[in-house]
Amino acid sequence: MAETLAYATIASEGTDIRLTGQDSGRGTFFHRHAVVHSQTDGATYTPLEHLSEDQGTFQVFDSVLSEEAVVAFEYGYATAEPTSLVLWEAQFGDFANGAQVVFDQFLSSGEQKWGRLCGLTILLPHGYEGQGPEHSSARLERFLQLCADHNMQVCVPSTPAQVYAMLRRQSVRPLRRPLIVMTPKSLLRHPLATSSLEELSEGVFHNMIDEIDDIDAAAVERVVFCSGKVYYELLQERRKLELNNIAIVRVEQLYPFPHDEMDAIMARYQHVKDFVWCQEEPQNQGAWYCS
Repeated sequence: MAETLAYATIASEGTDIRLTGQDSGRGTFFHRHAVVHSQTDGATYTPLEHLSEDQGTFQVFDSVLSEEAVVAFEYGYATAEPTSLVLWEAQFGDFANGAQVVFDQFLSSGEQKWGRLCGLTILLPHGYEGQGPEHSSARLERFLQLCADHNMQVCVPSTPAQVYAMLRRQSVRPLRRPLIVMTPKSLLRHPLATSSLEELSEGVFHNMIDEIDDIDAAAVERVVFCSGKVYYELLQERRKLELNNIAIVRVEQLYPFPHDEMDAIMARYQHVKDFVWCQEEPQNQGAWYCS
């Protein structure tokens, strides 16, 4: 819902939106319903096309399973239409593997090689939830290995408000750089992954989110940093065990790394000596790797 609200506000402000991908009209996890189908005659209706007379266009296309061709086309479209919000969504993040050459040769390096600015947004459902190979990992580590000189953004939003603010930020900021998003799967229906209307209407995108429970910072003995849905697993377990000496901090933007926000949060835990990075991915397939 927050994603759809973001598109509605962006289009209402006159910005054109183009969303392509595999099952993007409905959403792989039946979460978007951008296109409504009549069961009587098969006619379709796209609510976001009917916001106002002076709105920006909203187009959504269900593409074939040819990731290299589609992502390459959307890259070119985004460079030619820099004032539009152009998005490509994989059915599962793993499927982006088929377009790896586009990420390597165009998205990550096109600005440096050819001076081509590109604000293409890539939505990659990511999460180890028992669905097996090809349906679990968007290969976060590959995108982070491509990051250098602020050539792209890599985000892992964990709340509806974060998704809302992230998409709006990508649309309105003058900076045109690719945005790689590890999008939620099970979090789409997680009872704790919620936001208030005030957080959407008045909030901003937070590159990092500090501890949200009422825990005395002076009593904290361990700080756990993480990204993605593993946060909620940690949160639930800590509440279950009634621990009040562990703080959990979310890193919502992995690149460019938010050093200023990190410094502000660390100021509260200067006495802590035990810091942990937690991820659900294998050691060599997540945001952190140490040999």
